[in-house]
Amino acid sequence: MQAQSKHRPLGELWMSIQSWLFPMLEDEIGELDEKHRQFVAVCELCSLQDHMATYQWIGNGCPPSDRLALCKAFIAKAVWDFSTTRDLIDAIRHRPTLRRLCGWETLGLVPSEATFSRAFGTFACDGRPQQIHDVMIKTHYGDKLAGHVNRDSTAIHAREKAKPKPKASHEPKRGKRGRRRKDEPPPPLPDPTRMQQQLQRDLPANLTDLPNACDWGCKKNSQGKTECWRGYKAHLDVIDGDIPVSFILTSASLHDSQVAIPLAQMTALRVVNLYDLADAAYDAKDIREMSARLGHVALIDHNPRRGEKIEFSPAEMVRYKERSSVERVNSHLHDEHGGRHVRVRGPVKVAAHLAFGLMVIAAEQMLRMLG
Repeated sequence: MQAQSKHRPLGELWMSIQSWLFPMLEDEIGELDEKHRQFVAVCELCSLQDHMATYQWIGNGCPPSDRLALCKAFIAKAVWDFSTTRDLIDAIRHRPTLRRLCGWETLGLVPSEATFSRAFGTFACDGRPQQIHDVMIKTHYGDKLAGHVNRDSTAIHAREKAKPKPKASHEPKRGKRGRRRKDEPPPPLPDPTRMQQQLQRDLPANLTDLPNACDWGCKKNSQGKTECWRGYKAHLDVIDGDIPVSFILTSASLHDSQVAIPLAQMTALRVVNLYDLADAAYDAKDIREMSARLGHVALIDHNPRRGEKIEFSPAEMVRYKERSSVERVNSHLHDEHGGRHVRVRGPVKVAAHLAFGLMVIAAEQMLRMLG
């Protein structure tokens, strides 16, 4: 595929893909259907070749399989929503067009399933899918103004053993009863909460503090029913146009509000937005303070907490309706780009698997805005 500059304007890049790249590929390998065109456009928008220099062979040992071709294959897995890596390899071997678009001219060049697994493990440990997504967003949307950032989380079901909960202490914590004497020192101040600490820390420190082990989580769905699952929770920031710009994977049991501040810090490094939209789970003073620090207007649904609910003004309610975009991205991820087919284990590999799907969604939506 054509090597594109990552600083090329999005509209110019899309015109080049349509007018030059598609015809050239069809002359060489035959007619491309809609899925093939989508796959080619996503790969070009991600500029994968700019991220593969680390994996070049330096002359030691046996030359490794082409990591660029393998990275394209994992993007194909997300585009076609293949359930397993074995299904992906089977499709590559039996579909010459897909195989050649990935970069393997002959059937004998397609690596084994073990090589695919090792390559995916390397990409996951390096955080390569997340880095590609980060650079793509900054390159093609970093100089634009986003109106709304919609924040929410979604359940990620995993096929691994949940981490056991730590045993709670049965000894009740009781202080001295009665009034404090005048000569007694005042009781110590309570420890700061996680969100209070997050306001004083940078993004890497906040990310390190978040638990990400597989466990059990419960959440109310749109019908008000409580659902429980074993696995993880994906926290997303989505801007206008249904484009996911930031993503953090945590344990399923972690409350949504504990991830809002690091997610806001991550998004602020990638795009500029005006409004932060979130449901009542994010109604906290510290989260609103972070929005104010970033120069945003926080439109967060009020949580009554034994008080009277504060309603939005009519103008705020119109803007708050934009929050449905994050629900659409959640459904898009689960239904079409691998959210329901998590076969890898461990938070590092699960995050990489989801990042490939979110990368495809972001590229698709940016191109759809041009069309």
